Amino acid sequence: MESSTTTPDLIRDITVLSGGMGGAKFLQGLLHGISAGTLPGVAADARVTVVANTCDDWYVHGLKVCPDLDTVMYTLGDGIDLDRGWGRREETWSAKEELARYGVEPTWFGLGDRDIATHLVRTQLLDAGYPLSQVTQALCERWLAPAYGDRLTLLPMTDDRAETHVAIADPEEPSGKRVVHFQEYWVRLRAEVPAETVVFVGLDQATPAPGVIEAITGADLVVLPPSNPVVSVGTILGVPGLRDAVRATGARVVGLSPIVGSSHVRGMAAQMLTSIGVEVSAAGVGLNYGARAQGGVLDGWLVDERDADQVARLEAAGIAAAAVPLMMTDHDATAAMAAAAVALVR
Repeated sequence: MESSTTTPDLIRDITVLSGGMGGAKFLQGLLHGISAGTLPGVAADARVTVVANTCDDWYVHGLKVCPDLDTVMYTLGDGIDLDRGWGRREETWSAKEELARYGVEPTWFGLGDRDIATHLVRTQLLDAGYPLSQVTQALCERWLAPAYGDRLTLLPMTDDRAETHVAIADPEEPSGKRVVHFQEYWVRLRAEVPAETVVFVGLDQATPAPGVIEAITGADLVVLPPSNPVVSVGTILGVPGLRDAVRATGARVVGLSPIVGSSHVRGMAAQMLTSIGVEVSAAGVGLNYGARAQGGVLDGWLVDERDADQVARLEAAGIAAAAVPLMMTDHDATAAMAAAAVALVR
């Protein structure tokens, strides 16, 4: 008697909901794994769509700055400053220094001379009436199209203006609190002041940018990379309609924990999780996202091998889970993480 086997269909369309540094680094490994053929079940010509957080965006010196969009674009376009993890490589700071000499604030936020060119082009196009999604596409013609063609697409989560603000204690204010833009909290205050409340201005009125819903519902796999679960992935899911699209997609949805051990590897996930009352642990983040079968967004969740004791909690909540190395030390290590994520939900 002959036996028959069924080969699962190859994954050809992957959508990643990304923040800045962590998401960009994961995307490097994912794309490396696809090109090297080290992701079992993923087609060699698989297409990747990145939906990036734009709640970090703000205007500075009259220029529209999109930190997460630019970090993804520069990283995948081989223009990122590897030491800082943001901004342009071989940057100079003459404009910043001159502005400081004039006493123009904010002096704590630096725009490099090469980086300013991107912001000038973006701002001019926005002022001419083009939406952020079309402007991003135009910028990516330089940064992403030469290397990836149509196999990689970068989309802002929304064309609408939405911003993250953070409430901190300030005894000089009548309310005892002061609200600052996320960039001031992160860059000037270095996230060293407790965040009492996180406020997403305009997010509840935003609409998904063109192509975003289709990228989620038409994907074979949706990935939540190790980006900040509150102010990166959380804001993307906060755009009206996006969380519902993730819940409804026929794709499998898998995430990777940004918490390793008892804290984040880089960034401020611990501070942000504390501000919304979520346990700072790999399981805490996964449970906050929730199982799709229970109205959440996850089918699977990877934790680091040192958090293996938390797998049972996740599985009990209906989320497939596994413990693997989650340190993105190089492209091969990150590709191995991506392969483990695929394997978990296939």
